[in-house]
Amino acid sequence: MASRCWRWWGRSAWPWTPPLSVGSIPSFRHQFSTQETTPQICVVGSGPAGFYTAQHLLKHPQAHVDIYEKQPVPFGLVRFGVAPDHPEVKSYGAEDHRALEIPGEELPGVCSARAFVGWYNGLPENQELKPDLSCDTAVILGQGNVALDVARILLTPPEHLEKTDITKAALDVLRQSRVKTVWLVGRRGPLQVAFTIKELREMIQLPGTRPILDPVDFLGLQDRLKEVPRPRKRLTELLLRTAMEKPGPEEAARRASASRAWGLRFFRSPQQVLPSPDGRGAAGVRLAVTRLEGVGEATRAVPTGAMEDLPCGLVLSSIGYKSRPIDPSVPFDSKLGVIPNVEGRVTDVPGLYCSGWVKRGPTGVIATTMTDSFLTGQMLLQDLKAGLLPSGPRPGSAAIQALLSSRGVQPVSFSDWEKLDAEEVARGQGTGRPREKLVDPQEMLHLLGH
Repeated sequence: MASRCWRWWGRSAWPWTPPLSVGSIPSFRHQFSTQETTPQICVVGSGPAGFYTAQHLLKHPQAHVDIYEKQPVPFGLVRFGVAPDHPEVKSYGAEDHRALEIPGEELPGVCSARAFVGWYNGLPENQELKPDLSCDTAVILGQGNVALDVARILLTPPEHLEKTDITKAALDVLRQSRVKTVWLVGRRGPLQVAFTIKELREMIQLPGTRPILDPVDFLGLQDRLKEVPRPRKRLTELLLRTAMEKPGPEEAARRASASRAWGLRFFRSPQQVLPSPDGRGAAGVRLAVTRLEGVGEATRAVPTGAMEDLPCGLVLSSIGYKSRPIDPSVPFDSKLGVIPNVEGRVTDVPGLYCSGWVKRGPTGVIATTMTDSFLTGQMLLQDLKAGLLPSGPRPGSAAIQALLSSRGVQPVSFSDWEKLDAEEVARGQGTGRPREKLVDPQEMLHLLGH
């Protein structure tokens, strides 16, 4: 149990529509007897997967659902997700990032995209990041939506971010940024990029920027498009047009006047972060040139033996995310980053369920998470109806309250959150923003009188 928790009380605390976003990693503990008239269910994690599952569980006419959250504020990545200028879409939900495992990744100027995202979205644990944006060039290792979102935030004119809920501290740093060029590096080719067409189109049209794509990377690609599914085909066609076709007069003029640029570097695998001469920061990334072997899902990048260095002063790793084990008593597959389960039922632990990325791994979009979470809720209710859950009395939330009290922990309640929410909205009104996020947990607790 984290030092702070946040809880909702059953039906009386369901005034809010679940968010259209993806990625929380809750687990569910059955805390009730099948003989009881009021089933008590504990949900650990207040992100979208947790809320979607709770929504389905509340189809039971008497279910009592408590949601616990380690942060002093709820909603997970809906609050701390990827893009403040995309409040309708948040894209990650695991608690850790995958390490590069290459020399130099510990240098100042190197961090995970997840930490960078948390920094500009006000995640308390990332507020000490203080990224140095005094360099001319940034490199993002990865070619997914998170990588594109981070690139967009780095290159978006600050005045366009002023009306979002990006933190004031992050906005102040971005106003002083000297980053003019952002490279997104991928081990494989244009047919294997992980971002989607909506995000790519927005990036291509980003004010004040121009795309840099090497036509050589796209030679012969047109002939292969008949083999790929329609969404991938449309995405690749947009990449092809951007790389190969001469823009019209208006677009050509826009690109010519652009002061910033972004580009995709394909068939490159990071081997080392190069230090600056004084060893106090990053000066570039050494990349192995790769080629593809295999077909379809089995396609993999293999080194050709050639190397090249890409100068930069900032390196952001966006090569994937992974979940963390919640507790030693809960089974966890460290290699896959998931809790072993069958349709959400945790293997060999009756009464324990999981949902979100900790259930299936860091994949999928909103529809995937919603369907996945509803399935977990459905399995739990089926097991309850069939009498398959452990019998006997369960103390439920009373035991949690007693445990927290014994440890001197004062939980933050939903009504407490409403006070913090009102404070943030009030602070934002003065600057025409939807809210000014509170980022210091101690300040939050002080405002609540805790």
